[in-house]
Amino acid sequence: MTLNHHRVGQGEPLVLVHGVGSRWQVWEPLFDTLAQSFEVIAVDLPGFGASPPLAHTTVANLTDALADFLTEQGIERPHLAGNSMGGYIVLDLAARGLARSVTAFSPIGFWDTPGRIWCQQSLARAASLAGILRPVMPTVLGSAAGRTAFLYLVFGRPWAVDTEVAMDTAKGAIEAPGFTPALASFSNVRLPDPKPLTDLPVTIAWGNRDILLTYATQSRRARDFLPGARHETLRGSGHTPFYDDPAGCARLLLDQLD
Repeated sequence: MTLNHHRVGQGEPLVLVHGVGSRWQVWEPLFDTLAQSFEVIAVDLPGFGASPPLAHTTVANLTDALADFLTEQGIERPHLAGNSMGGYIVLDLAARGLARSVTAFSPIGFWDTPGRIWCQQSLARAASLAGILRPVMPTVLGSAAGRTAFLYLVFGRPWAVDTEVAMDTAKGAIEAPGFTPALASFSNVRLPDPKPLTDLPVTIAWGNRDILLTYATQSRRARDFLPGARHETLRGSGHTPFYDDPAGCARLLLDQLD
């Protein structure tokens, strides 16, 4: 499947994978820095952004679709980075031997059952409310208080995000045909075999303000599951940290070149 994607820069290939309800543009705060050292390929997963949906959307099928895209594009063993659902997807692809390094920002899968349910229900309620309030969303998200109320699950500093980014974030979930089935399929997510990951540079990064995939518990489970990985805390950042700390996020990716 051909996926909508954005390429910029020169160097070793770096494929960036967004989370559920998001799109490739979520990585834009990092592009100027990363493009100086990488050929950056930011993708829209099937059913998100401008990529057509799959007939049956699950996290497993999205992972397979991305693997097929890499083959189609002739991208062999790139650096992989992903956020949330995308973080799990890149870890899975790395375990298949398809990466030269992998960086996962707040990846799904390190939850217990209550944590998974909290994630699924919180995102579903947020998307539903955004849909109901869509006619007045520009007004709501035009204020710092409104951005804080609606985007606290995503950003560590939602009040500081500009209105356009806030609107695009809300629309990403409302308009994505893949959102609801992908979110439902979280119930079937199982962590990949960690053994193949021991031979790769692996970084797991978590914002300490992440309340969607809670930092205190789930980052600890990630450390237990992948004790040989580099585990980093992004102070002051939330679940999707690229607007909270673009320099810190870019640094973690640039470190993979050393």
